[in-house]
Amino acid sequence: MPLNPDSPLARLMNAPVRPGHVVWIGLRVARRKPLQVVDSARAITGAGLDGDHYSRRDGNRQVTLIQTESLCAIAAHLGLHGVSPGDLRRNIVTSGINLNALKDRRFRIGQAVLEASGECHPCSRMEETFGVGGYNAVRGFGGITARVIEEGTIELASTIEALR
Repeated sequence: MPLNPDSPLARLMNAPVRPGHVVWIGLRVARRKPLQVVDSARAITGAGLDGDHYSRRDGNRQVTLIQTESLCAIAAHLGLHGVSPGDLRRNIVTSGINLNALKDRRFRIGQAVLEASGECHPCSRMEETFGVGGYNAVRGFGGITARVIEEGTIELASTIEALR
């Protein structure tokens, strides 16, 4: 059931979101292959990131994003000093913005406009990647999925800001 837009909770959820920036970009060039780390990527409307094997698939999971702050939390839950963004197979790593605050919102990232489409839940591969407990270490920290609404280039250090 949608929130009443005049409710106190709706006003809080629609309050301004502090901008962040891009700290890492990776393309999944093929299933189960290492990600290709790049300095920039072209977001294509209705498809995803050019060069990512998930691009050209309509749907809600065109681009995946995770916070660098979440990578630190995942590492702590695993008893590690750090985890690689490539281990989680997300496209974009951000810093300084709470991605969960973008729920049901459009946001600009570099020249592109994306729309948050859901949470990016962990899969069973986290057990393969991190060992027993890997799945539970990522729960609640997997980031978000998004659709590309307006195409454009996303570069390292691009600003991420909520649009509404």
